[in-house]
Amino acid sequence: MTEAPTFALDHAATTTLRPGARTAMIEAWDADLGNASGTHGSARRAKNLIEEARERAAELLGLRRPLDVIFTSGGTESDNLAVRGVAASASGSIVVSSIEHKAVLEAARACRTPDLAVLEVHPDADGVVGPDSVSAAVDEGTCLVSVMMANNEVGTVQPIGAIAEAARGAAPGVVVHTDAVQAFVGGPVDVAELGVDLATLSAHKFGGPQGVGILGVTSSVALQPIVFGGGHEGGRRPGTSNVAGIVGMVTAMEEAADDRRRFGEVVGVERDSFERVLKERIPSATITGARVERVPH
Repeated sequence: MTEAPTFALDHAATTTLRPGARTAMIEAWDADLGNASGTHGSARRAKNLIEEARERAAELLGLRRPLDVIFTSGGTESDNLAVRGVAASASGSIVVSSIEHKAVLEAARACRTPDLAVLEVHPDADGVVGPDSVSAAVDEGTCLVSVMMANNEVGTVQPIGAIAEAARGAAPGVVVHTDAVQAFVGGPVDVAELGVDLATLSAHKFGGPQGVGILGVTSSVALQPIVFGGGHEGGRRPGTSNVAGIVGMVTAMEEAADDRRRFGEVVGVERDSFERVLKERIPSATITGARVERVPH
């Protein structure tokens, strides 16, 4: 009996592992690699694989130095490291949008002290956060602005470049972070072009394995670790490296980048068709964000 095909209708939650990522991970596992923090041969092979992957990831993200790539356990840890790591030695305010993932919102709220306020900026009816509304919330005492690049529920793409420019117009020294977890599969995430200081990615959102992610951070940002116990990742994130996960993730990044045009065309058409039928059957339905740019999935 032929098994019925499975269709994933929640691509924003997780994705199927890409073939190239699977192959890269199996090869890493089969290589009998050691702990990348060691000095013996199998440890050095593991370290070499990680650093090669770091170089490839930095190039994909428009980061000047491979060391600007921090490998983490996923988007949640990367968001926490960005928000709490910047705020660790700061006072003033953190400005976030009200549509951020909980990994940003709750991390910001956890930082709240008498000297550190959290201000939430709300989007318009289309789900877009305006640069002017961000700049109005920012002042010289603001240490961090965090606005996601693409929303994980309605898919609206935020004008991150304009938001970063507006934030720095109000406070030249402010650090700008974007949660780009949902954005990478749909379009480029270039830190330099966006003008941000930190960017979060999660492997399983673009065909990589679950449990591994990236925080891209420019060299000008002072980032305190939020977990302690070792000097890994330049002293910013301790813990034994997930070698297979890292090489699988970066391979998936390359495959996703090569596949964006096809993905956007095919998935975008399917989304539009679904919404059209939905409106026909439920005329009162409102598609939030349909009038603005959205990621295709």
